[in-house]
Amino acid sequence: MPEKTTKYIEKNRTVKMIEIISLILLIFVSAFSVFSGYRKIHSDPGEPDYIGTAEMTRDDSLEDYDEDSTVCDVVYVNGDDRLIVSYPYEEYIDLDQEKITAYQYQSEDGTALFFDRKDPDISQIRKTYQTIKAEETMPLFNLGNGLLIVALSLFIVLFWSGFFTTYEKVWFLSIMALATVVSVLFPEESANGVNGIVIMLLYLLDTFLNILCELLISKQSRYNFLVSVAVEICEIAICLVLMYRFATMATTLFFWLPIDILSFINWSRHKDDVEEELTAVRRLKGYQEVLIILAIIVWTLVVGYFLSGLNIRTDFFAGNKDLETIVSYMDACASAVGVANGLFIFFRLREQWIAWYICALLEAIINIITGQYVLLVLKLGYFTNTTYGYIRWSRYIRTHKEAEKSLL
Repeated sequence: MPEKTTKYIEKNRTVKMIEIISLILLIFVSAFSVFSGYRKIHSDPGEPDYIGTAEMTRDDSLEDYDEDSTVCDVVYVNGDDRLIVSYPYEEYIDLDQEKITAYQYQSEDGTALFFDRKDPDISQIRKTYQTIKAEETMPLFNLGNGLLIVALSLFIVLFWSGFFTTYEKVWFLSIMALATVVSVLFPEESANGVNGIVIMLLYLLDTFLNILCELLISKQSRYNFLVSVAVEICEIAICLVLMYRFATMATTLFFWLPIDILSFINWSRHKDDVEEELTAVRRLKGYQEVLIILAIIVWTLVVGYFLSGLNIRTDFFAGNKDLETIVSYMDACASAVGVANGLFIFFRLREQWIAWYICALLEAIINIITGQYVLLVLKLGYFTNTTYGYIRWSRYIRTHKEAEKSLL
């Protein structure tokens, strides 16, 4: 065997070993982070010592309850200290006090606990203690969840090593590593009764699945639609948890899920003549682009007006109706572009990458408005991979002689 070949085999074996060790370490650190957070949340607060009383002021910025509400949480604050009191709706509508006397206790580990009455029972103490610890340990859980998804990403590029180029592997892993860092630095607050740890896990899963799906589309692989089904399920869950972006949720449920299945069938029927793993792609004609743009404008105005008139309570906009209206119109536009994008993908048209640019920009603005910073990493992935995919598809179209066909 030639010396160069022997060195190449040894080098490749060393790289594989490093990758496997990295995968094991990622899983270990992930498990350790989650276990550490779990232990802190479920640690024993002991017998808290009574410290005294403190005056707290009502923060009604998150209050938007109606007759359909059963339990209404009212937040009282004093600096960084916070007390949450739950009232039945009947009591809440008659509640007019702006201040409350909070009774402060301190657990054995020094955690400050606040209650609306003196001598709370053990169940109240444990619940309040666990709530505070959950907020304190959120970065640990986010780190653990993020590293686990990075490990899954590494496993995919290892298992299908020959399918991905070096650039694609580095890009995929870099986006997921960056998402993990952002999830630790900017933990998500709880909303609508759902813990911020769960919300962040959904964000990380959404980023992972979308990035993988986008990469497979750029490679003209029909298997992107199998991943896309998981993407749609994850994004529907996010919309339900946060009680927002209902235009996107409806579009996902009634358009994206069916079009994914139909697109997989259509792409399977149009394989490249030489490379069966590739799907033959093409581009759109000018007059068709004009018609699609007009349809998007009409959809945005009609659906945005409808959504802005809905009275749906969510903690996510802190009761800011103007912000909700702005996001409703942007959501309507994003869903319209998304529908066009789905059709472009179904018909194997290069213009789907332009639609991705628009969607990514709109969603990035929504993420900034709503403080979903970890999802900005996903949009960074969109922008970079969209450029990569557009170049790949354009090169394919130039080098293949398949006749361009009209949609109509």
